Amino acid sequence: MNHPNNLGLELHTLVSRLERAGDRILRADHGLSYRRFMVLVMVGELGASTQRALADGLAVTEPSVSRMVAALAGTGLLTVAPDPAGGNRRRIALTDAGRELVERAGTELIRQLTELVRSSGVPFETYLAHTRRLNAALDGG
Repeated sequence: MNHPNNLGLELHTLVSRLERAGDRILRADHGLSYRRFMVLVMVGELGASTQRALADGLAVTEPSVSRMVAALAGTGLLTVAPDPAGGNRRRIALTDAGRELVERAGTELIRQLTELVRSSGVPFETYLAHTRRLNAALDGG
């Protein structure tokens, strides 16, 4: 479809390119992929949570989250324990090392992405506000 106002394509391209940029930054500075970093960020946002809640928050499948959680637990960034509520659920939480990495890497990533937006001539605060409004609209709010 060749349409001059193809917002869907523009958004997809932008998000993909931002994720690749984030991946390069995180791999170079912290040896961690952007996808795995986002798992840590979401666990930090949710607090101790289940894989289901984590998968829902990241909009990915549970098997995908399960593989990433196992890898991150193996590096000492997450803990995984049986859920006190029982069943097959597992509780996932950041370790101290995981919290420190999210803080350090997150601060640097935010700084670089903020700088990118500002250097493009787009007012950062306006862009952030509009992005939040779009996300809220998708959440039904």
